[in-house]
Parts: sequence; C-alpha cells; structure tokens
Amino acid sequence: MFFAPVVRTRAMSPSFRSYDRSFERFVNDAFFANASRGFDMQQDDKCWTVTLDLPGVAREDLGINIEGSIVRIETRAEAKRAFKTAYELPQDIDADASAAKLENGVLTLTLAKKVPVSNARQIEVK
Repeated sequence: MFFAPVVRTRAMSPSFRSYDRSFERFVNDAFFANASRGFDMQQDDKCWTVTLDLPGVAREDLGINIEGSIVRIETRAEAKRAFKTAYELPQDIDADASAAKLENGVLTLTLAKKVPVSNARQIEVK
C-alpha cells in the first residue's frame, strides 16, 4: 500500500476551511442549537422565571407538570406541533404559587421556590 500525504496549497486552503466551517455550523445548528434557542431562565430570591419560544402551540394543547424539582412541558398528541421537554431545577418548586402564561408564542413560567422547612429540634441537656 502506498501512502501519499496531500499537501494543500495556500490557494486551495481557504475554500476547504470555509466548507469545513459551513458543515460544522450546519451540524451544530441542526442538532445542538435548537435545544437552547428561544430559552431563557432568570432567578431571584423567590422564584425562577423561564421563557420559552413555542410558536404555533395553542393553550389548549399545552400541558405543564411539576413534580418536586422537575418541570415537564409537552403538547398533546393531537397538537399541530409536537413539543416535549423537561428541566430539573436545583430546588423544589412550589406548584401552588407557580404560574404559566402563553402569549404570542412565548411561554412564560414563574416557578416559585419552595421554602425548605427545618425539622431540627432543640433538646434539653440534663
């Protein structure tokens, strides 16, 4: 077997690099960028505010479930656009104090933080 390395000249090099960059950008956009595009999360002392772009999804087709520190967002099977995602937050969420609003294709979740209850008791030393 004969091995001959390919030496690129300066005249050919930029076109190959631009092709490589274009292909890499295409792959990254197709598989990885869509997960974070249109998603924003902000936090303060009392709650998390999550905004998510969901164009073409109606209020009736959207379901949001909160279980502990996990938020699940999904559409019904009959919806025009299928969407399903889940996020795990570092602290439990108070589902009763949380709210969701879908307006102009933007879902805004206000997820209240559950205040941790301390079960520590002080005992008397005899």
